[in-house]
Amino acid sequence: MTGAQIALSLVSGSVVGLSLGLVGGGGSILAVPLMVYVIGVSSPHVAIGTSAVAVAVSALINLFGHARAQTVKWPCAIAFALAGIIGAAIGAHIGKAFDGKKLLAAFGVLMIVIAALMLRPRKGGDNPAVRLNKASSPRLLPPLAATGFGVGALSGFFGIGGGFLIVPGLVTATSMPLLNAIGSSLVSVATFGATTAVSYALSDLVDWTVAALFVGGSILGSWAGVTAAKRLSARKRLLTTIFSTIVALVGFYVTLRGLAPYI
Repeated sequence: MTGAQIALSLVSGSVVGLSLGLVGGGGSILAVPLMVYVIGVSSPHVAIGTSAVAVAVSALINLFGHARAQTVKWPCAIAFALAGIIGAAIGAHIGKAFDGKKLLAAFGVLMIVIAALMLRPRKGGDNPAVRLNKASSPRLLPPLAATGFGVGALSGFFGIGGGFLIVPGLVTATSMPLLNAIGSSLVSVATFGATTAVSYALSDLVDWTVAALFVGGSILGSWAGVTAAKRLSARKRLLTTIFSTIVALVGFYVTLRGLAPYI
């Protein structure tokens, strides 16, 4: 690995961490195109596997903070994650068998969809006391399991954290407040990422050096993003709009690059 690739891996990780800290999500969707077009990871499959490692570790780090703040609805989060692990394993298996260029094109389309979702105001439910137990399981388990499986499959196929899909999924299934949904979503982001990473690692499709550098850069970027977010809190909507526009433009670029061999 060259010195330039080391530096680019750290910088790319910092960009992802900065976006997560600054606008509260969406950063992991940039990981794969950064690895392919900036760092120079040759295979889209290796980029997805490596991204999954970085996503899982970053989510786990953030989960500790939410757990200390007691914002995680553990039974609901675990039920959602367990169903999603099955979906992520299936999605990763299908993704590895998918043509690399077509996979990048599909990933670009997903980026455009995520950018549109980021522009929608996040809304939470009105049931802060929601709890998954024996009495509520007949009502809560079916939507938790179905939504978890679907989001997990997408996460595994594309190697993303899926936070922008998990959060509304948890709110829809349980009516929990937004803060609880964000904290609880990190359980799924970490487990989906880990499931995808294991699947790709078993096929020798993870660049561990890039993953380690990416995570290191992400930690630094997250700290800077959180610091900047406090100062720019009044302009957070503007920041989200700018970032979602960047994600959409990169999505168009990735789609065109992925489709170029077939046009």
